[in-house]
Amino acid sequence: MTILEAQRDVRRAFRNGVVGAGVSAALWLVSAACATALGPRAGVLVLVFGGMLIFPTTLLLLRLLGGPAGLPGGHPMNELGTQVALVMPLCMPVAGAAALFRLEWFYPAFMVLVGAHYLPFVFLYGMREFVVLALALVFGGVALAMLGPGGFAIGGWATGGALLLFGVFVAATRGVGNRPEAA
Repeated sequence: MTILEAQRDVRRAFRNGVVGAGVSAALWLVSAACATALGPRAGVLVLVFGGMLIFPTTLLLLRLLGGPAGLPGGHPMNELGTQVALVMPLCMPVAGAAALFRLEWFYPAFMVLVGAHYLPFVFLYGMREFVVLALALVFGGVALAMLGPGGFAIGGWATGGALLLFGVFVAATRGVGNRPEAA
């Protein structure tokens, strides 16, 4: 199997990343809404604990849409996918430390981490669109932390919006189907 074939399998199985982006966008927007309505603690708890459910929820939605919900065992991209998935829980203490230093840095720190997490998706999916998403989140997080206006939930709203726009753009330009692409 070539790299291009393996990337095509990832795009097909995970619907060009649209379903995962939608699940992630929903989580970030719910977290931001909780932070806005109930306070920072609620937003933090929703994002941290809800984040653990992103991948299983994505797989469930993929199953409900029909077709494969993941890659077959032994697929060459499975190990990279696992490593990419483990980056976030291993980096979460950095966001926690930033928030302990300055509470308003919680969402911006997570934005930077999630943006960095999306960079390997460029190779995994073979989609340059992930570069734009990754850089928008990283630079957006840094800008909010350094220059951003007050308001705890702004980074949550911004990230949810960016993920939603990414999903809509990819769905419009690449589709969401799981049928094979032309070679």
